[in-house]
Amino acid sequence: MREAARMVARIAVGRSLADELDRIAEEGSETPRSALIDLTHGTLRRYGRVQALVGELSRRGRPDALVEALLWCSLYALESGRYAEYTVVDQAVRACALLERWSAKGYVNALLRGFLRERASLEARIGADMEARYQHPRWWIEMLRDAYPERWEELLAAGNSHPPMCLRVNRRRAHLAEYHARLREQAIAARRIGEEALLLERPLPMERLPGFAQGEVSVQDAGAQRAARCLQLAEGQRVLDACAAPGGKTAHILETATVAMTALDADPARCVRMARNLERLGLTALIKPADCTRLDGWWDGVPFDRVLADVPCSASGVVRRHPDLKWLRRPRDVPAFAAKQAVILDALWQVLRRDGKLLYVTCSVFPQENEQLVGAFVSRAPGASRLPLPDGGPAQWLPSAEHDGFYCALIKKEA
Repeated sequence: MREAARMVARIAVGRSLADELDRIAEEGSETPRSALIDLTHGTLRRYGRVQALVGELSRRGRPDALVEALLWCSLYALESGRYAEYTVVDQAVRACALLERWSAKGYVNALLRGFLRERASLEARIGADMEARYQHPRWWIEMLRDAYPERWEELLAAGNSHPPMCLRVNRRRAHLAEYHARLREQAIAARRIGEEALLLERPLPMERLPGFAQGEVSVQDAGAQRAARCLQLAEGQRVLDACAAPGGKTAHILETATVAMTALDADPARCVRMARNLERLGLTALIKPADCTRLDGWWDGVPFDRVLADVPCSASGVVRRHPDLKWLRRPRDVPAFAAKQAVILDALWQVLRRDGKLLYVTCSVFPQENEQLVGAFVSRAPGASRLPLPDGGPAQWLPSAEHDGFYCALIKKEA
């Protein structure tokens, strides 16, 4: 409980959950990683609710930041039903001493016991709080309600759910049907969705996947697997993945067709990890640590047949995988991402050959980053025309039990 409280307190002031988990991996922790992930992810999924509960139950104003984070984690643990009530209260009180907040022991004990006594009445007392009810910031709720007036509550519920785990079989090293049979032999339940994806009934550590170390399979959401299919690849093409890390789509392209692949990412460390993953899969690409908008830093002047622009975005379609994101984002971030996305598209249009195709991709569900942005780009870019997607599906996939939120638009540069 102590380590989870420290992590959540840091996230509350702007640190990312991924960075905190990396820090714990480097420094080590007495708490098992699985327990830390459950406590931190669960608390952040219910962040709006546990904040409201502390506000309602506290009799002396807002507590110290570490104590408040400890209470958030404890309330999640109590509501989850995964831990005995006595154990949660006892561990929370013990954590006060471990956090050097000795004077808070009585307060924490009283507040948590008050929650257990008043649980039934608390629902009515916090019921009008939108953030407590929907577990998203108010501005996010309003943005989804404006964009999807018939489905906004469904999208918010999806954002609070547990994400699916989907596999992509490396066709250069395994066959889908045979790999599916191997999963069944090892009592790993899965079903096929689409042309290449296997959806696991229950998520499990990657290391338990048969053939993972040998490069036979990768973990990739079914939505993200659309990209390679929609690029309409052909043997021998020059292909650019402009914002490539962590490299899942780069790998899928190389598994799909024998192409000359250039993969860029602005972060050198992410490029190193991408290279290791391609090596695991038996694939090769020219990987460059570079900003794709600075053409003079990486482009040799030879145009590409296909360009994948998997641009940085709000990640509003994958918040169930990263529950801290919705609380770290601010309303101004969405137009800021859209402005950056427009700059990237304008730059990449210059490296696409005539009669070539660019696939614009985000993991966002906000129209400002998707349809609105693509429409504006096609209107201003010379020779740009929008094409139907080859898989016949809509540009915007909303998150579901099978896949995350995913957007893609195929744009052709006329000859």
